[in-house]
Amino acid sequence: MTSAISISRSAQAKGDMPVLILSEAEVKTCIDLRQLLDVLAGGFKALSGGKVVNPARPQLDVPQAGYSLAMSAWIAGMHLTVKIVNVFEGNVAKGIPSHLATIHLFDPQTGMPVCVMDGTYITAVRTSGSAVLSVRELARRDAKVATVVGAGVQAGQHLHLLPLVRDFAEIRVVSKEFSDAQALAAQHPGVVAVADIEAAVRSSDVVCLATHSYAPVISAEWVRPGTHVSSVGVAPPGGELPVELVGRASLFVETRDAFAPTPVGSCELAGIDPKAGIELGDMLLGRRPGRVSADQVTVYKAMGVAMEDMVAADLAYREAVRRGMGRVVAL
Repeated sequence: MTSAISISRSAQAKGDMPVLILSEAEVKTCIDLRQLLDVLAGGFKALSGGKVVNPARPQLDVPQAGYSLAMSAWIAGMHLTVKIVNVFEGNVAKGIPSHLATIHLFDPQTGMPVCVMDGTYITAVRTSGSAVLSVRELARRDAKVATVVGAGVQAGQHLHLLPLVRDFAEIRVVSKEFSDAQALAAQHPGVVAVADIEAAVRSSDVVCLATHSYAPVISAEWVRPGTHVSSVGVAPPGGELPVELVGRASLFVETRDAFAPTPVGSCELAGIDPKAGIELGDMLLGRRPGRVSADQVTVYKAMGVAMEDMVAADLAYREAVRRGMGRVVAL
């Protein structure tokens, strides 16, 4: 009898399952950038508070082509969230983004799929969002000049977000190719393209690194007292952030995993004592200090964690449902 019951249960057909599909354009429409900064702040608090299940991400390498990461997270009150992100640098020459992703939401009670949405935009905006959140919380209140280093997708997202957190008198963009900086600046009213990166950094209150450089793109000595520096670039085995700057600054990270070997951690933080870093969530919870003086140099080094995808996807999903957007398919 036991065997018969077991066979009967295993043979049950699942039937059609309705799954909401959200395109990149729909996801963009459903994410308010100010709300994104706030849900990211809440997510960082929950992460440091031990409320988020956020396991290490496995990496699948494709030799001479790229790699794929599986990033999952869950917190009570949200869906199980799994992002698959594929990074293929050769795509750029083909006119395709180097980072492509989908995000999958599952019911935490049954495991049934609920939604599949584009994750390429979310990957870009949540990464720049975490960096600009660090600007909101750690830059001097009187910061007036910001410089974004880079002219790619991440740099563009920074330019959308920075005006939301400070009333900057000037926002600059600088790139290895000045023409690239000019092209990006032309898309953002009031943003200025500059050619001299050293002069730009030396006169900035906020410096946001957003490149795919395998070597530091700025010198630590260019960063003046009181500056906040953020870095989102990931390019092992080197990286865009000068290690010398980390040594003389107050360092903030997403989690202690930032000090783990890549692909989980940051190559620029290799060999540094994890105690040297402050989790952004601990600072937001008031457990650790943030900026404590006008002359303090603060650095935020991001690697990207699945919690960020989870809260951004939740924001998009809830708004899409509220508006009746997307299309439902049966699986």
